[in-house]
Amino acid sequence: MGLKIWMGDKLVDESLAKVSVFDHGLLYGDGVFEGIRVYSGKIFELGAHLKRLYESAKVIRLEISMGIDAMGDAVRATVAANNISEGYIRLIVTRGVGDLGLNPFSCQRSGVIIIADSIQLYPEEFYEKGMRVVSASTMRCHPMSLPPQVKSLNYLNNILAKIEAIDSGVPEAIMYNHDGFVAEASGDNVFIVRDGILFTPPSQAGSLEGITRKVVMRIARANGIEVIEENLTRFDLYVADEFFLTGTAAEVIGVVGIDGMVIGDGKPGSMTKMLREKFFECAHGRGE
Repeated sequence: MGLKIWMGDKLVDESLAKVSVFDHGLLYGDGVFEGIRVYSGKIFELGAHLKRLYESAKVIRLEISMGIDAMGDAVRATVAANNISEGYIRLIVTRGVGDLGLNPFSCQRSGVIIIADSIQLYPEEFYEKGMRVVSASTMRCHPMSLPPQVKSLNYLNNILAKIEAIDSGVPEAIMYNHDGFVAEASGDNVFIVRDGILFTPPSQAGSLEGITRKVVMRIARANGIEVIEENLTRFDLYVADEFFLTGTAAEVIGVVGIDGMVIGDGKPGSMTKMLREKFFECAHGRGE
C-alpha cells in the first residue's frame, strides 16, 4: 500500500496526490515548506516549525488556507495515517493554482501538501568519523532578494551549491554571502568551536534560522557553553578547533575537513559529540 498524503483539506492515497501544472509552486517555486522529524512517535518541535511556516508565508504575502491549529491537526493526522514512529514530515504550502503570469494574486487558494515517510540519513560512518566539505563558489542569495528567514520552495540557490559538493566528491558545501561571510551549508546550519566557545553565523549573514540550530544553542547554554552569533570567514572555518553542521535531517554532524584543510585533529571534537548526544536525548525525550 502507498502512503496517505494530505492534499488540501483531506488525506488521499499516494496515487491520487496530484498537483496542477498551473500551481505557482510548480511554475515559479512560489511557496513555503518545513521539514519536521518524528522521534518515537512524537513530532519534534512542531510548534516552532508551524510558527516559522506561517511567518515565512506572511513575508511573501501567501495566505494559508487553514489556521495554524488546523494545520497542526492535519500534520498529526498524516503521521498517524502512515504509522510513522521514526520518520520525516514534509509540509508544503504552495501559492496555488493560477495562470501563466507572475501575478501571485491570480491564485485563488493556497495548496497544502503533507507527506510523512521514512528518511534517508547520512551514513553512520559520517557521524562517527566526521565528513569533509568544500567552499561553494555559488554565493548565498542577497538578503534584499529574499530574506534568509523565509524557507521558500525556491531552493535553486542551495541546489547549485549542492552540485558543487557532489562534483567535489563530498556531501556538503559551505555557502558565503556577498560580503564573504559564512552563511550556511547547502542544507544545514554551520557551527564552529574556538577556545571552548560556540560560534554560529547570524541570520543576517544569510543563514536560515534553523529549528535544530535553535535547539542546539539552547542545549549548549544549558550546559554552560557560551554561544555567540557573529560573522565568520573562511579563515575562521579553517582554524576552528571543531566544526559541525545542524539540520532536521542531519541533526548534529561533525566536519573534519574543508577545502583540503584538516579541522582540529581530524576527528569530531568533544563538544560536537556531547551536543549530538544531548540533542538525541532531547529529541527522544519530548515531542511537541
